[in-house]
Amino acid sequence: MTKREPDIKTRILLAAKKLFALQGYDGTSVRQICDEAGANLSLVSYHFGGKEKVFEALFERYFLVRIPDEHDSSMSPVEGLVLIIRELIRFTSVDREMSDIVQLEMALRTNRNAAMYPFLEPIWTRLTGLLQAGKDQGIFRIDSVSYSMLMVLSVSLSPQRAFNTKFMVDFEQENPDHLADQTVTFALRGLGVSRHEWTNRL
Repeated sequence: MTKREPDIKTRILLAAKKLFALQGYDGTSVRQICDEAGANLSLVSYHFGGKEKVFEALFERYFLVRIPDEHDSSMSPVEGLVLIIRELIRFTSVDREMSDIVQLEMALRTNRNAAMYPFLEPIWTRLTGLLQAGKDQGIFRIDSVSYSMLMVLSVSLSPQRAFNTKFMVDFEQENPDHLADQTVTFALRGLGVSRHEWTNRL
């Protein structure tokens, strides 16, 4: 049985994802996207309405990060935090191109950030809520929820930066699950959660 060829819209999205990750949104032309996808130049406008809409469609199709339900009262702050960390590690490991696009756009602070916020804001909001709940319950021994949120996000997304450097030559061999375990341990220790407390809550 032969592998089915992706449809033209998917080919355009995959080409854009690859090129935006490699050379940035502004450094990528519609013609380059179409050449990479093997598509007629007019099809970007026909299917998406332009390059900006292709950017938005990438997030709708490929930004897949599961976060804990804020109405799930059975999940502890530690459980929720661990789920978010593991999801972010999985995201950076499975789709490095989308991870690169997110981090590049955030670093450049472009007007395209507005297109990303509907996908990123629920993560920040839920993470902040979990940290606040954990602090209120005495689980997380932290002074600033906002600062702690930034630290957790940084340590969860930092593996992607390592993929793009020469500092860790053996990093490609790292198992994502093992990497997630190490990241969870590092983050919980930084939040002041003892091993006894987090093993009892997971």
